[in-house]
Parts: sequence; structure tokens; C-alpha cells
Amino acid sequence: MPKLSRNAFFAITVIVLVSIFVSWIYQHNNLPDWSADEIKILQSLSIDKLPPLPKDHSNAFADNLRAAEFGRQLFFDERFSHNSKISCATCHVPELYFTDGLATAAGAQAGIRNSPTLVGVAYSPWQFWNGRSDSQWSQALAPLENTLEHAGSRTQFAHIIFTDKNYRQRYEELFGSMPNLSNKKRFPKAAAPVDNQELNNAWQAMQTKDQKAVNVVFVNMAKSIAAYQRLLQPASSRFDNYVDGIINNDAEKLKSLSKNEIAGLKLFIGKAQCINCHNGPLLTNNEFHNTGIISAARQLPSLGRATGLRIVLTDPFNCQGEFSDVDSKQCKELRFVKTGDELIASHKVPTLRNVADTAPYMHAGQLTTLEEVIEHYNRAPLAMIGHNEIKPLQLSGKEKKQLTQFLHSLSGPLATDPKWLINPHI
Repeated sequence: MPKLSRNAFFAITVIVLVSIFVSWIYQHNNLPDWSADEIKILQSLSIDKLPPLPKDHSNAFADNLRAAEFGRQLFFDERFSHNSKISCATCHVPELYFTDGLATAAGAQAGIRNSPTLVGVAYSPWQFWNGRSDSQWSQALAPLENTLEHAGSRTQFAHIIFTDKNYRQRYEELFGSMPNLSNKKRFPKAAAPVDNQELNNAWQAMQTKDQKAVNVVFVNMAKSIAAYQRLLQPASSRFDNYVDGIINNDAEKLKSLSKNEIAGLKLFIGKAQCINCHNGPLLTNNEFHNTGIISAARQLPSLGRATGLRIVLTDPFNCQGEFSDVDSKQCKELRFVKTGDELIASHKVPTLRNVADTAPYMHAGQLTTLEEVIEHYNRAPLAMIGHNEIKPLQLSGKEKKQLTQFLHSLSGPLATDPKWLINPHI
């Protein structure tokens, strides 16, 4: 075997030492081999890229802090229910990122849908799992009279505000004088155009002008609640710190994720294809997709967006309705809404911000853990109705664990002043 020359030996030694040094730098800083295109993707997911909150032109009070304070009081007030025991915060608990930890909501009766987080939803043009409302204020109206949720009535709510000195003063400072509701024959204690026959009969017996007067109060309540909910926004997570570390070559921030979490992030934007729907700073495209999720126990398969689209287009409280604060021609989401058979059994893509802390998952809480969710997407079973858009991922057991670990790095605090998270009635 020929002997190496001194120069060759020196060159090989240098190469080995450089390789060891580069390997040490990689391990020390947790720096994977991110391509320029991957770095652009990571930047697009960072909370730092979250644009200013979009205006809700249909709600003239959307960014009024006095309206938000009034809305906070309404949000936590249990009197706005049939039994004075249910508030918005019953199903949207601040300590749980405004979810409730249940498979399906528990209001006046057992619900049929999972309570999604309210954090960041002001960025979405559609509300509810099936998108049956096109604004936060129109969304806030539905649970108040839904028999499974608050199960109250709009005249009941109007009377509470009218007779409560504090509420009435706040209301009139914002919206002008309330109608005089003291005549109980004109304004029944409980009346609403709902499925409950007694409530509906009482509503139909009212004069049209009185119905409208109550509707205005009802809508203004919801617009105040929406103003409050717009303040609920996410802040940076460990993932965001890591991306910032990549962009600014910050060694300390590059330690924000473990090796397995980084591997999971690689999967998230690559092989696992999560990025297809969970993109942007809120990790959602706010669209609707059929992912073949099985129906909840004792429930028929949900038609999802197909049902939601029919409801939102005929909703008297939508952007084009008389209670909207914008000309109907400006309601672009409704005017150019997507239709088609592919919407059958499709549901809204939820944000993945704080996803590890907002179990269970899917529109009816069918899956209880992140591991179950990932396994569902890995298998991609046939849809019960409609067409499943996802394909089997063929992730290994190790890869599934890494992806799960990465999702935990998306948890972070709220970028909301703590005072807004406190129940003002305690």
C-alpha cells in the first residue's frame, strides 16, 4: 500500500477537521439544510407576516373599543340564555384558547359541533365549520337563539339591555336611544322567528316596525361582541422564534426547536403536505375541504359547506342584508362565492395555532389526539359522502412522531391585553 505524501496527509486531515467542525456547528445550532425556497415558505408561516386585521365594513363598530368593552360584558353574561346559566364563554373559555375541551359543545342541550377557537378568526371571511355566516357579528347572533346553545330569544335580550341601567347607558352611548320596550304587549318578554312555536307565534303577532326595532338591538349586541372577539389574536410561538433565528442568524433562537421538531417541520412543508391547506401566518387557508373524516357517533354525515352556502346566501343578517353597514356591491365574498359539488362534506380548515392545546379535533370532535389526526391523514380513508381530497402519506412511525412534536411548537400566548380575557362579572 503506497504511503501518503505529507501534503496529501495534511489535505485529508484538514478535510476531516472541517467536516467535524461543520457537523458540530450543525448540531450545536440545530441548523438543517434549508433551501432558499423552503426558507421563503417558513417566512410565510411566521406570525411576523400576519397582516393588519382586515376591516369588517359590514360592522361600523368593529374597531370601536367602547363597543368591544360592551361586547366583553355581553360575552361573559349568563343572563343572555334561556336559563341564565349559559354565556358565550361557556363554550369559548379564555384559559382554553376560547375552546371548551369537549368533543361537541354543551349548552342548553348536547351540541353536534366542536367549539372552534375564536383566536384569530377575525381574519376569516367565513364563520362556523360550514361557513354559514360571513361575518363575526352575524355568527354571534345564531348561538343566542339556537335551541342547543343559549336557547334564548331576541326580545328577551333586548329587555335585559333595556332594564339594566349599565347596559342601557352603554348601548345608547354607542348606538343612540333604545326603543321603549315597556309595553309588553307590543314587545313580548320572549319572542323570536325560530322553530319554537310559542316564540315564533309571539314574534309573528308583533308589528313589523316593532320587529325591526328589536332586530336592530339584537344586531347591535352582536356587532359589539364581534368588536370584542376581534381583539383575540395569537402571539409568537417557539416555531416563530425558530424562523426568526433562521432569518437573522440568531443562535439562541435557533435552539427554540429540537431536532425532532425540526424534522417534523420539514415534513409539515414537504412529505406530509400539511402546507397545502394549513398555510399563511395563521396556518389555515380559511377554505373548505373534504378530508374523509368519519361522522360523529349517532350523527348523519355532515354536508358541510354545501349546507353552509345555502344558509349564508339567504341569511337576512349577511353582508348584503339590511342590517349590514356596507353597500351590497362591496360584499365580494358573497358575490363571488365558490360553489360546486366538491363542497359536499367539506369543512373549514382550522388554524393550527395552539393546536396541541385545543383538542379534540375535527368538526364534531371525532378525533381526540394529534396522533389520531395524523394517522387519519396518513391513511386517507374513503369519504362517507363526497370526495376525499387527501391521499395516503406513507409516513413512518418515526415521522408521525416528529410531526406531532412539531405541532406542539405552535403553542404560544395571546397577543391580547390580559384585561380583555377577564370575566367582568366576577
